[in-house]
Amino acid sequence: MTMRRAAAMLAAACAMAAALPAWADLGKLRESGTLKVAVYKDMPPFYGNAGGIDVDLAQALAEKLGLKLSLLPFPAGDDLNDDLRNMVWKGHYLGYGPADVMLHVPVDRRLMAQNDKVEIFAPYYRETLRLVRSVKRVPQFAGLDSLAGKRIGVEQVSISGMLMLGEQNGRFRDAVKIYPTEADALAALKSGDVDAVLANRSGIEAALHGDADYALEEVAFQRMPSRGWVVGMAVKKESRDLAEALQKAADELTASGEMARIFTRHGVQPVTP
Repeated sequence: MTMRRAAAMLAAACAMAAALPAWADLGKLRESGTLKVAVYKDMPPFYGNAGGIDVDLAQALAEKLGLKLSLLPFPAGDDLNDDLRNMVWKGHYLGYGPADVMLHVPVDRRLMAQNDKVEIFAPYYRETLRLVRSVKRVPQFAGLDSLAGKRIGVEQVSISGMLMLGEQNGRFRDAVKIYPTEADALAALKSGDVDAVLANRSGIEAALHGDADYALEEVAFQRMPSRGWVVGMAVKKESRDLAEALQKAADELTASGEMARIFTRHGVQPVTP
């Protein structure tokens, strides 16, 4: 695509967006009686075959607003900008979306600056990477050097995989085993196919339920903030009234303890952003 054509398409899209009413005007939502919430598919413990944290949160938010829930699970796109475009402010070219609100959006200044058509707000969880090891097969841990000669599981196309494969100039590359999902890597840990797994803390906690045979370790990577990343919600920029209502609902869920109960129901320790 030429730069001129790209610029023309962008200008046309902007003009169309300006001509249309807000997708998620709160008054119109109350008339319809339904809150459409976008959630990532295949992201346990936040979404899976048996529900998840984001499913329960979506239901709780809808109830707080006096609306019925319409859940819109969707597959992750190539990057977050695609997901925000498809699920928040424009809609997917295949015909689904946008939703009224999208969950599990990183509350990140750079992402906000790149996406001026959305409002990102209401952080509700801080995710971090953790190493979980078999206490029997890795009895002591004093940093990544303790994994020399051990088998390490990671999810394909993930932050954990990227970090583990590149750490110390590829020192652990031959020891890394790549699995289709985080859940598959953790299942391999339990079956003995690997000795440790680098994964999201939420996934580890939900899968292992505090089993004493496994120990959770904090690990430091130069390319990864030790405090992890915060996730929240996103609505279309013009939907300020909806954002305010959702923020109030999230605050009430936190104050009442319901937010924490949603996480603990799925085996995950709530972490205040």
